[in-house]
Amino acid sequence: MGLFSFFKKSDKVGQENTIDSKDLLGNATTKKGDNRDVVTKLSFHPEWDVPQEQKYIFNFLANELEPLKPNQLSLSSISIEEARAGKWLVRAFFRSSLPQAIELGEIELFILDKDEELIASKKFDFKALGTIPAESARPWVFEFEKSTIKVDEVPEDGWKIAFNLVSLRGHQLELDPSWEKQLPAAQKEELEKIVKTLPELGETEVNFTGLQAKLADNGNLNVSIFIRNGHNKAINLEQLPLEIIDSTGKQIAKGSFKMDPILTVQPNSTKPWTFIFPADLVDAKDADLSRWTARVTQ
Repeated sequence: MGLFSFFKKSDKVGQENTIDSKDLLGNATTKKGDNRDVVTKLSFHPEWDVPQEQKYIFNFLANELEPLKPNQLSLSSISIEEARAGKWLVRAFFRSSLPQAIELGEIELFILDKDEELIASKKFDFKALGTIPAESARPWVFEFEKSTIKVDEVPEDGWKIAFNLVSLRGHQLELDPSWEKQLPAAQKEELEKIVKTLPELGETEVNFTGLQAKLADNGNLNVSIFIRNGHNKAINLEQLPLEIIDSTGKQIAKGSFKMDPILTVQPNSTKPWTFIFPADLVDAKDADLSRWTARVTQ
């Protein structure tokens, strides 16, 4: 495959990003209480024909790696080289301390600078790395095209390549502590089921989906809405202008809500929230709330 030729004598192991394997594989595969240090052994892709001089380089780098704990997966950063068309060639070790071989699928990776700011992101098919033996370290070059890079220059020391844990865990329900405390377990489970049935969000999409609307005896309109965040970062809502449209297309309520404290929705999460429109902002005459839509207004 020839990728080994990108590794150089001047390379050094840098920052490391380590996760519990259950974050990626969904279940633990080692016995509880096993807390030994696992020294990972160098492993080459079976299609690599590595010259002896390159083997010395790989062995030198592998010997710099710190031991892992059982049941971990890790990315150990080495170096970045800028290639033609602005592409970054990111050298790293992918390591596993699992007691058995694994083969992985698609995983999104981040490049973070020394201040933990995201500077590149891309999904990789880890099947290309082949089967990763038990307790091993496999060198690889991850190619980030210019379109996946958010900065103009290769980062200084202190950068790292990392797993996108937000995408690994999948989209999930986030409950405010007040909801968490008040809702019975059955209602929480029902909300989780609804969230799983909603259409998948785009990576930078924020969506407002109606959950429940009720007219109170005093003329107020109480609406519960799913605030859905597809970003890999949290969003903060300070002011939210909303309108409610019934099944006939009629606007039945419009108002602006100041969020105090600021309402935060975590990355790749859906948070339910209730908004109360005062009666003077509601036009409920002949309203049909069998189906309705919440819209953010300008």
